[in-house]
Amino acid sequence: MKSSLSLIIPVYNEAENIERTVRVSCEVLKKICSDYELILVDDASTDETPQILNRLAKQYPQLNIIRHPINRKLGGALKTGFSKATKEIVIYSDADLPFDFHEIERAVHVIEVVGADIVAAYRHDRTSDRWYRIVYTLTYNWIIRLIYRIRIRDVNFAFKAIRREVLRQIPLRSEGSFINAELLIRAQRMGFYIAQIGADYFVRRVGESTLASPRVILKIIREMIYLYPELSSVKKISL
Repeated sequence: MKSSLSLIIPVYNEAENIERTVRVSCEVLKKICSDYELILVDDASTDETPQILNRLAKQYPQLNIIRHPINRKLGGALKTGFSKATKEIVIYSDADLPFDFHEIERAVHVIEVVGADIVAAYRHDRTSDRWYRIVYTLTYNWIIRLIYRIRIRDVNFAFKAIRREVLRQIPLRSEGSFINAELLIRAQRMGFYIAQIGADYFVRRVGESTLASPRVILKIIREMIYLYPELSSVKKISL
C-alpha cells in the first residue's frame, strides 16, 4: 500500500470502549502501512475517558488526542479531526468498532486502484440491531436519496475513506450527525467520485449510542432544513 493514513475517531464518554479501540486501531493500521496517525477527538467527555486517553498517549506515539472544552456533537468533532489530519487518506469511524478495521485496507485499495475520491461503506446486515434503529436508518436513507438525488446506500454508516486533498475542498458546516449526509451531498454535487463497498456491521456491545435519540434526530432535521438552500445550489467544480 502506497498511501499514508489518518484515522479519525470522535469520542464521547467511551471509557468502556476506548482502550480496546485504540489498541485494535494501531494494530491494524501498523499492518496496513508504515505511515499512519490515529486522531481521537474527545468531545468534552464527562466520564473517565480523558484519564484513559492520557495513559494511552504514553503507550502509542501515533496517537494524537484533541479535546473540546465543550461538547460540539458529531459534526463538530469530525470537523476538528479532519482539520488536524496530515496523511494522504483520511478514514472516519466510531469508537465502538462498528466494523472489522482490517476492511480499511480494502477501502484504501479502492481509492488507489479505481481512483475513487471517497469510499462510503454500507452495512451488509442489521438484523442484530434494535428495530427502531433499523427503521430510522432506512427512513433517513430514503429521505436523503429522495431530496438530494444522491446514490448512497447507507448515509450514516461510520466507515468512510476520503482523499485528504478532496476533503480540503469540501466545506462542511453541520455540527451534528447530518454531517455524514452533508459530506456526501457536497461531494457528489461537486463532481467527486464516490465508490461504495459493503462491510459486516457489529452492534455496539457496551456504552450508549445516541444516534437515534430524539435530540439527535431533531438536530438532523433542523440542519437539513437550514442547509437545504445551500446544498441544493452546490456547483460542480473543475477537476
